[in-house]
Amino acid sequence: MSMKIAFAASRAPVAQTARAALIGRYGDAEPEQADVIVALGGDGFMLQTLHGSQHLNKPVYGMNRGTIGFLMNEYGESDLVTRLEAAEEAELNPLSMTAWTPEGQSHKALAINEVSLLRAGPQAAKLRITVDGRLRMDELVCDGALVSTPAGSTAYNYSAHGPVLPIGSDVLALTAVAAFRPRRWRGALLPKTAKVRFDVLEGDKRPVMAEADSRSFSNVSAVEIESDPSIVHRILFDPGHGLEERLISEQFN
Repeated sequence: MSMKIAFAASRAPVAQTARAALIGRYGDAEPEQADVIVALGGDGFMLQTLHGSQHLNKPVYGMNRGTIGFLMNEYGESDLVTRLEAAEEAELNPLSMTAWTPEGQSHKALAINEVSLLRAGPQAAKLRITVDGRLRMDELVCDGALVSTPAGSTAYNYSAHGPVLPIGSDVLALTAVAAFRPRRWRGALLPKTAKVRFDVLEGDKRPVMAEADSRSFSNVSAVEIESDPSIVHRILFDPGHGLEERLISEQFN
């Protein structure tokens, strides 16, 4: 029985051209009937595809037709079925975010990479940090802060000088962005089961926005973040080039 593949591509012309070429070779199944979804684009499109296919419980194999492609495999049109059959699978749990506005309105979103809070005005943000109901920091003055999964630890978290986390480590990274007080505070490593709450202080003159992957919410007063083990994203990688190997290699570049 032949493998059924559903192809998805970003809007970039190079991705659309690749999708047409691959469909010409392998056909194109509906995502609901497919054995695997092949995403063509960059990391941003891979995250979009994972979120969009979450309800299908289908493995997603990315091929890089974008810029960085940390979550993607190398592009190639030949032997795709053989590559898919030999691929290694990594399972990821997203972060669940609930953000509140000063008026009490709530917003919920999921993040595969990270949830970040960023100042939305000229003044630094002031944040209070609580972990599992226990106050851990009365006041963090910063440009922002984020909570990252292991899969997202080489993205924004790493750029903010946060640690790279091994896949399967059951750890989350809480990382400050340009911390002013405490001076140069880098953050903390937390168990995957931790529930993190940020309360925005002086939000009227120090507005803060929250972002879960690419979904943004302006003028938040509080944000709670925790891992959601009930949701599993399945990502496929070529043998020897899996996510764990990429996380290790990234630290030696």
